[in-house]
Amino acid sequence: MKTRILFPAIKGTCFLFLLGVLLLAASWLFMPKNNHKSFGFTDEEMLAGGILGERDNSIDVLVVGDSEAYSSISPMQLWEQHGFTSYLCSTSAQPLYDSYRYLRQAFEHQSPRVVILETNAIFRTYKLNDYLLSRAKVLFSVLRYHDRWKTLSVNDFGGEARYTWTDDLKGFRYNTKVVPADTRKYMLPTDAEQEIPLLNRACLAEMMALCEENGAQLILVSTPSTLNWNYARHNSIAAFAAEHGLTYLDMNTMPDEVPVNWETDTRDKGDHLNYSGAVKVTRYLGQYLTQRFELSDKRGAADFSSWNDALQHYRNTIAAG
Repeated sequence: MKTRILFPAIKGTCFLFLLGVLLLAASWLFMPKNNHKSFGFTDEEMLAGGILGERDNSIDVLVVGDSEAYSSISPMQLWEQHGFTSYLCSTSAQPLYDSYRYLRQAFEHQSPRVVILETNAIFRTYKLNDYLLSRAKVLFSVLRYHDRWKTLSVNDFGGEARYTWTDDLKGFRYNTKVVPADTRKYMLPTDAEQEIPLLNRACLAEMMALCEENGAQLILVSTPSTLNWNYARHNSIAAFAAEHGLTYLDMNTMPDEVPVNWETDTRDKGDHLNYSGAVKVTRYLGQYLTQRFELSDKRGAADFSSWNDALQHYRNTIAAG
């Protein structure tokens, strides 16, 4: 009887072990060996993954979150005005489990002093199987890049990953379009709190632990948005930050420090800021970070000359409109 029970169990264990080995081998093979679109990255992954092409341990401030982040914070403006380095690992409609994934990926090569999480992603809901699949894709990248069999080359069978591409705007999306917002229901006072989904609380716990493990200060930031933000969300994040000893900046409650004009500073009726709105957010954020943290000015450092080259590209982009 014992043999009849034990033998299938051994077979099952061996099968799972062999399957794991095959998945790991396929993941190594299918993992893009560069961070350019031609190697399997999507457009959004390429922009957010441009940090992989930055020199190791060269980023001071890392930003994760959704499109609110990449529309509101300009790393090149921070460089121009203060001389510290930053990068936006932000994607459209980024679920919090992807925020964690990008953060974990960045920590493999970077040691940022500060990590900023744009809080809109905290309220984005998803299903448990999406959360579990995201974890499986971290362990077995073949699940994420399974279509790469179409573009495999000889280098994929013997070469190591060598990331060479980075974005001159460091993840920021430049947009000058103007579509005014209706502010009549914006930030109406209430004592209510919008509940943070349970799975997102789990992701936040993982992100806090990861930042602590890597010696980074996690800051929660709500960038201005008439469509996405309200006092119920503000109250919830403020309570969460107080509970866990985190710094929270809600720029929706700071009209003097961040004087957004909703007639001119949004590109889509208050959903996202445009360039002129981002200038105001970034100006305040840069002042706050330099006062709160000892971030060195690297503008004259020879090994950061590429950032001055990127700044010129940024200025040219602005000049071209």
